Amino acid sequence: MIRPSLPAALLLSLLLAACASNRETSPGKHIAQSGALKVHPGLLGQPVPAELAPLPATAPAAAQPTQPAASEAAIRMDQEGLRTQRSVYFDYNSADLKADYAPALRAHARYLAANPQARVRIEGNADERGSAGYNLRLGERRAATVRDALTTHGAAGTQVTIKSLGSSQPKLKGRDEQSWAENRRADVVYEIEK
Repeated sequence: MIRPSLPAALLLSLLLAACASNRETSPGKHIAQSGALKVHPGLLGQPVPAELAPLPATAPAAAQPTQPAASEAAIRMDQEGLRTQRSVYFDYNSADLKADYAPALRAHARYLAANPQARVRIEGNADERGSAGYNLRLGERRAATVRDALTTHGAAGTQVTIKSLGSSQPKLKGRDEQSWAENRRADVVYEIEK
C-alpha cells in the first residue's frame, strides 16, 4: 500500500490553491457607466457668468410641502444642469448624442432663448486615438451635434458657434479607457462680453 507523504500532499494542495481562478474583477478595469451621469462643474479656469452662479442655500420653510411638484423638480433640475453640466460625452468614434444629456441641453437652450445677448461656443474634442485630421473632423461633428440640439430647443443659431479642438486639449492625459472617455466630449463655453 502506497501512502502519500505529508510533504507531497501539502505541495499538491498548495499548487491547486494557486491555480484556482479568482472570479472577481479588480476595481478600475471596467468603466462602463451605470446609473445617472456624472456631473462636471464647468471648465477649469473658465469664469462662470453671474446668471449661472450657484444659488445660495436657503432653509426650507415650515409651510412648504416635503415633495415638490413634478414641474418644480424639473425646473430645479434644469437650472442645476445649466450650471453644472457643461460637458457632453460621446462613445468611441461617435458623434451621436445620448438621451441622458437632453435635460441639460434644454436648460442651456432655454437660457440662451431668454437671454438673446448670451453667446456660447461649443468646443468639440476627441481622444488621442486616430489621426490629427480625423480627430479634428470628429470634434467638429460632436460640436455640431450639440449646436443642433441647442437650436432645436430654442437657442438662436447666431448665439452658438462651434470649434473643433480635435485631441489637442485633453481633459485627462492618461492613455487608458477612463482618460479616453473623458476626452470624447463637447464643452459648452459661455463667452463673456467685454
